[in-house]
Amino acid sequence: MGGAIISELRKYFTTRLWWGMAIAVFVAGALFAALFGFLVTMDQTGVPPEQQLAGSPEEMANTVYTAGLSISYLLTLAVGVMQIGSEYRHKTITATFLATPRRGIVMGAKVISLLVIGAFYGVVSLIGSVGVGAVVLSSRGAEVFPDAAVGRTLALSLLVLGLWALIGLGAGILIPNQVAALLISIGVAWIVEPLAGVALSFWDWGAEHVTQFLPSAATQAMVSSVANGTGGPQLEWWGGALVLAAYALVLAGLGSLRTLRADIS
Repeated sequence: MGGAIISELRKYFTTRLWWGMAIAVFVAGALFAALFGFLVTMDQTGVPPEQQLAGSPEEMANTVYTAGLSISYLLTLAVGVMQIGSEYRHKTITATFLATPRRGIVMGAKVISLLVIGAFYGVVSLIGSVGVGAVVLSSRGAEVFPDAAVGRTLALSLLVLGLWALIGLGAGILIPNQVAALLISIGVAWIVEPLAGVALSFWDWGAEHVTQFLPSAATQAMVSSVANGTGGPQLEWWGGALVLAAYALVLAGLGSLRTLRADIS
């Protein structure tokens, strides 16, 4: 298994894709941290509490440091799709299975390597967001690390990107065409699912029982105590982690099962 994991990591980090994604993740984290750093420290006198971006110093710090995740998890989703989709597209999956005949080991290595890659990009994102966000918060007179819970949020952001990469792995297998898999998975995560959450929030049953279990809402629950804006309840951080992990487990599991049973030529 160790050799298979190293092989999967080498496949990724010997391409130019990894540093291109790293730059994008870093820039997204830094820019969104700077933007939200100014927004949350603005005078919000007269703004209703439910419409305020953040309230307590902890909420302000969490909002600033995780603002860029909305872009970063889309990028790791794309990485997950391409990590398997490119093998099918360029027919290298045959050589992979010939080198490691036990497909279960190959798929396990892909899962572990994507968690590592997601965590790596999480670190890159935090370098940009915390580095810039801390400067903005400090210059605006706000606390940089007001509570130990902020550290938990930063650690959970690493898990977020790893789980979204696994969701991408499942999508890349279940949708055979790599281009279609990228467009569909990113389109659903970026446009369809958030719009569905807003639409469902207009009905009491949707706001109470559905929206909080959507992937983006679960992600929000993991890294922020601020309500997700749909008008419904929000899961606790551990509940959001379990829900997002369930999405990753189901999609990656179904994709792996299909790969184990499919004929590869």
